[in-house]
Amino acid sequence: MDTTPARRSANQLLRQQLRELEMTYESLARAVSKVAAENGEVLRTNKSAVAHWIAGTEPAERTALYIIEALSRRAGRSISARQIGFRTESQILLPGRHPGQTAAALSCVELEHPGALSTAVYTVTATQVPLAYDPEPVSRLIQASSGRARIGAQDVGVVRTVTQAFASADEILGGGHGLSTVATYLADTAAPMLNGRFASEQVRRDAFAAASELAWLLGWKRHDLGHEGAAQQYYLLGYQLAMEADPRAHAAWMMRAIAHQALSLNHPQHGLALLQKALLQSRGSLDGSTEALLYITQARAHAALQERAPAARALLAAEDALRRPADPQPSYSRLMGPPQAAVDSHTARTLTEIGDHAGAAHRHRAAFASWDLQTYPRVHLLTHMDLGDSLAAQAHADEAINAWNRAVDLAEGMDSGRSRSAFEAIRGALGVYRRRKVPGASGLAQRIRDLAS
Repeated sequence: MDTTPARRSANQLLRQQLRELEMTYESLARAVSKVAAENGEVLRTNKSAVAHWIAGTEPAERTALYIIEALSRRAGRSISARQIGFRTESQILLPGRHPGQTAAALSCVELEHPGALSTAVYTVTATQVPLAYDPEPVSRLIQASSGRARIGAQDVGVVRTVTQAFASADEILGGGHGLSTVATYLADTAAPMLNGRFASEQVRRDAFAAASELAWLLGWKRHDLGHEGAAQQYYLLGYQLAMEADPRAHAAWMMRAIAHQALSLNHPQHGLALLQKALLQSRGSLDGSTEALLYITQARAHAALQERAPAARALLAAEDALRRPADPQPSYSRLMGPPQAAVDSHTARTLTEIGDHAGAAHRHRAAFASWDLQTYPRVHLLTHMDLGDSLAAQAHADEAINAWNRAVDLAEGMDSGRSRSAFEAIRGALGVYRRRKVPGASGLAQRIRDLAS
């Protein structure tokens, strides 16, 4: 019997794609490592690994998704696994699917395959779904699947009460707390409600709005854990649901959530495109508080692109919107907390992007007064970390260490990936401070190590 190993066939499709995109083995390796880093994985890909893929070695499934995303970004269009000779397929949410089915599918993965959804890959292609989304096919699917259960305002109110309760717990205990419970509630209660017979058109819209808020919360929890691909899936689901509830104001709010995530992952140009569309389609439909939160996110996007004049205009627009006569603020934007507090925090981050560290420190300190410590300890933790960064950038080492120490004080018992990442990000600065024998640097480094253990 012939025991000679079968020879692998070279992956000519991947080779051809690299030629067409004018990418070298090294540039693809760098792009793949960048996508991996966005998704919380350190992947030390090099040109030798790319050579193996070209020779016919199939990469690990998650790595294959990184490759697909890296090539799609370079091409400016979606590239499928099949087009580059891979068996793995991308995990982009299908825009034309019934949102109830999507909710059930996501919850099924959460409950039956713990940890599997955390491996979903964030993609720029999916971020652009709202820019060309057609709600009509989904609306027809929803109308055709109406069930017998009668849904009234009380049913919707219960979903909102549960969402608010878990959102409050999330701020205190972190995104990891109650994740599977919230996913179960979405699948077993909120999603089936959407197939019922509604007492009125307003109740129907409120039901979809409530389900959207719950999907947003799941996305926010996954974002806090650093599971960006999973967060993106929930945000897109929330956007679909919001389009059924209110295609102007609520849908614009969900576009802001998707844009905010893009900013967090250093894709400000994509976030800005979403925000511009959101502000345009919601004009005249938003209360002042919610509109301020859209403008302040737009300011961050402009600042990240070093567009200082548009950033300044967006900051002023946010402040102007806050000063408008108080209209009722919808429940979906109230989940973000006090609007003035959010504007303070995002203004500080905007100033950081353009290098105004003194101004950023001032607004971070203002934010402490706006965010109630008992209700928003995670915000205080992250704000102390950001304040410390601003102080360190001004060479105020002692004050920076004090700010970071206060953040560690708040970290006990909190399951938050963003907090862990913030502590990890200051290791370099602490190393420098320790070598310079800055008082408190060694003790703070040990406290952070203890947190991680």
